[in-house]
Order: sequence, then C-alpha cells, then structure tokens
Amino acid sequence: MDPRRQTSLHCLYFWAEHNPEKIYLTQPYPDGTVEDITWKQAADQVSRMAAHLNSLELPEPSNIAVLGKNSAHWILSDLAIWAAGHVSVPLYPTLNGEAAAYILEHSGVKLLFLGKLDGTADGWNDIKGHLPSDLPIISLPMSPRNDTPKWLDIIAEYEPASPKLPDPDSLATIKYTSGSTGRPKGVMHSFRAMMSVADGLQQMFTASSDDRMLSYLPLAHVAERAAVETQSLYFGFHLYFANTLETFQQDLQRARPTLFFSVPRLWMKFYLGINAKLPPKKQKLLFSIPFIGSMVKKKVLKQLGLDHCRAALTGAAPLSEEIITWYRNLGLELLEVYGMTENFGYSHASRPGEARIGYVGVANPGVEHRIGEGGEIQVKSPGMMLGYYQNEEKTREDVTTDGFLKTGDMGEINADGYLQITGRVKDLFKTSKGKYVVPVPIENRFNHPSVEVVCVAGANQPQPCLMLLLSEDVRDSLETGSSREALERELAEELEAVNKDCEAHEKIAFVVAVKEPWTMENGMLTPTMKIKRNIIEDVYNRKMDEWFEQKKKVIWEF
Repeated sequence: MDPRRQTSLHCLYFWAEHNPEKIYLTQPYPDGTVEDITWKQAADQVSRMAAHLNSLELPEPSNIAVLGKNSAHWILSDLAIWAAGHVSVPLYPTLNGEAAAYILEHSGVKLLFLGKLDGTADGWNDIKGHLPSDLPIISLPMSPRNDTPKWLDIIAEYEPASPKLPDPDSLATIKYTSGSTGRPKGVMHSFRAMMSVADGLQQMFTASSDDRMLSYLPLAHVAERAAVETQSLYFGFHLYFANTLETFQQDLQRARPTLFFSVPRLWMKFYLGINAKLPPKKQKLLFSIPFIGSMVKKKVLKQLGLDHCRAALTGAAPLSEEIITWYRNLGLELLEVYGMTENFGYSHASRPGEARIGYVGVANPGVEHRIGEGGEIQVKSPGMMLGYYQNEEKTREDVTTDGFLKTGDMGEINADGYLQITGRVKDLFKTSKGKYVVPVPIENRFNHPSVEVVCVAGANQPQPCLMLLLSEDVRDSLETGSSREALERELAEELEAVNKDCEAHEKIAFVVAVKEPWTMENGMLTPTMKIKRNIIEDVYNRKMDEWFEQKKKVIWEF
C-alpha cells in the first residue's frame, strides 16, 4: 500500500525521504522575516518534539490540545502529537473563555500547545483566564506566553525519536464544533477518515507536489484541515501561511496559489474590493472589448493573487449566482463543495467543467446520499466520524441505523445526481400568520455590490425582514457624511426585485442596514464566516417591533 494512503504522519515521513530538500512550509513573521521549512526539517522537528512528549510518560493515547491561529508550527505540533501516540484536540482562537474551559475539561486534555495569538483580534484575553493552572503548556513560535517551555528550545534539547506510526483506524483527533447552538460537540475522527478526503479528491482534481496553497482559514475547522493540511501532506505540495489580515494580500501574492479554498464571505470581499477600484459599469465596458478585455481580466486575477490558480473551491455557505458568474467571466471557475464536520468535509463537490450554478455538485467517490424525512439530506461517507466524544446518545440521534449522517440541511437531488441545498432544517421560522419561511433561498437572491452579507429574520412577525451588512468601505463613507439617497434607492430596487420571486408570505417587508459588523469575535459569524442566525436574531429581536412600526422599505441603523 502507498504509505501516503495510511495516515498524515506516514505522509510526512514519506516526503521527508523522497523530497527532503523541497520546501514544505513557508511562514511569515510579524517582524517581516519569512521562514522556509523543508520536508526533512519538518520531520526532524516533529520527531524531536515527539521525543519530548514521550519523556513526559503521558498515558497513551492522551488528548493534547492545540490553540492558535494558523502557522507552520500548528501543523508540526499536530503531527508531533500523533508521532508520540496521542490524539490532537484543536481549539478555535476565537473561542470565548467559557467555551474553551468546557472543551479542555470535557476532553480531559493533558497538555496544550499554545501558538500564534495576539489578544486583540482573537479570544486570548478571555481564554487565558480560564486555562487550568495545572495544565502543562508548550509555546509555539508567536505564542503570547513567555513563561512556558518553548518549542524551539525543546527540539534543540532532544534527539529525534522514531515516530509511533498509528493504525489508520485509530482515533486521530477530536474536533469540537463551533457551538452555534448549545455546547460544542466533540467529533471523533480516525486517521482513515481524514485521509479519505485526499484519496477521494485525487480522483476528481489533478494535484501534485508542484502545487501551492495558502492557509488562512482556521485550521481548527474541519474545512481547512481537510482541504489544506491533509491535502498538503498527501500530495506533498508547498504550503504558505498568512501573517495578518493587513498583510493578507501580500501573503497571497507571495504564495501565488495553484489551488485555493475560500468561503463566500471572502469571495464577496474580493469582489467588492475590485468593484471599489474598477466600478462594475467600467468593468462591463472593458471586459466587452476584444483583447483589452482579456488583458484586464488577467490583471484583475493577478491583483487578487489568483492568476496561477487552476482550481478554486468555495464552501461552507451558498454563494450567489451573480458572484460565481463574475469569477467565471474572469476565467476562474469557482467549484462549490459541501461537507460537514461529522464527515470531515468529504461529501459533495463540483467537477471542473461540469459545475452547475445553484448546486454543490455530485456525491464524491465512495459517498452515498439520499433525502430523508422532512427533506433532510442524509449522507454516508468514507470520512464519517467515529461518533461524538462521550456522547453516545447524540451519536445515535444524528446517525441512522444504516450509517447515514443526518446533516440538518434540507435539499433536493436532481435526476443527474446533483445536490441543491435549500436551507437548514432549524432555520425555518413561522410568521405571525402561521406561514413557514425558508430564509436561505431568499438571502441568495439578494445581491447588491455594496452588500457583504445578509440575514433574513422575522419569526412571529407579519412578514420576514432582511438585515444587511454593507462593505467596510461603504460603511466608512456613510459615517463620514456621504449621501445615502442613491444607495437607499438601489437597496429598495433590489428588495423589489427579490420580492417578485417570493410567495406572498415570504415577501420581505423591509431591509435594515446594520451598523455593528458581524464578526467571529462578536459571535455573529462561525469560523468559516457563515452567519450564526440565532445569535444575530437574539441581538436584533428587541428592535423588530420598532422597525415594523416605521413602515419604511429601507431602515438605517447608523
């Protein structure tokens, strides 16, 4: 058997042997320096840290946590945990202290790798007060702690240990859900389930050790771990990291990725950024001119850092037809993918040249799908979890007796096997007239070049309403005195256009331009930038009656 098909750890040592001097990880630092780590160096550091973990004589396997933003040493610590025979438990850096404390206690972690955090744009200031006083901590480079043993000091002290190459069917990681409702659940995954992603995707996309990716979405999330960490190890390609939000464009330009995975919120941000520099009317004119149009499109892709990209994936939430068409017009085919934490993101994907707008593709190799009771999508996948950690009751609730995961998503499968997501089972709400509203399809139809993200709400109200977050540039201009009249007129026109395709009970009464940004830090977005509908509704519910009383089509919360 190809050793790469067994576990991510097998992959590391395979490439260290076969491509030792090739760069695996490129890490920028706050001081402007950039570090390259070869496959040989990566395996050496992992083996030395494994030797240290072995010396601690922890029970095997123990749960060991990793907390930090994406970095080269986040991945190296993940691998070192496995090389010492233990289980990794990733934590989101945006967690609040209470949630972090719950996960640490529930999983019973014996040690914490503490990585890149800055205390302002993440939850560290809250988390640090909730760490158990007796929890051993090892600081990775860029850790906020200077009073703990440090990764670089430890690997300088130890000789490399022979890795404890795991059984593919053994527990590799416990991935806690982001906890948008209730307590986070610990999803248990085996090494085999993790590898199924890369093993299956190689049958759909051509990838090799010559490829490049940029890691910037949270590695604690299954999407980044599957699409970036696992694939880079499987295919042996070069992985770059982003330093900060401010340097993101520079980091993207450095990487010039050939494969790129993003989420709708960021695809929208890229789109709005280009519109701010090259207005849509001017784009339309320039793009229509032979030769010049082609040159302008190439220039736009180069400015985005995506001129070398041959496979661009989007997932975690729907992306509107308008935005997908815009990117395709540039020459970048956005391929929608679909998956869950519970199946390690391995479920459905659009094939190059075969994508259909409005669908998340067809079932991946080895995946079965069906529509269950109430229109709920059910999936059986090689990436299926072992179950929820210490929660057999929830496992029995979410997995059918014949092994299908109840996804919680509603959908339809057409005659050609293409899956369309139509909403979340729990997102449905009832108006005061007793009519049910499915918000996602309505949200997908509301498209305005100044609007970043929207949320349809209105439970127990006469009609639904739509809250929208304007792009940062537009918000800034409005706060500095720019006229709202033209924008208000355009938003009202967009509302009217959306309502034309709505049933009477679904028609949006008004739109509200909110002032406070929706972010991961304030709990309104998940780590992959999907809206947390219940949180947003809780924040604005107290204003609903007042908004309805205004009887306006566009309401400003500025």
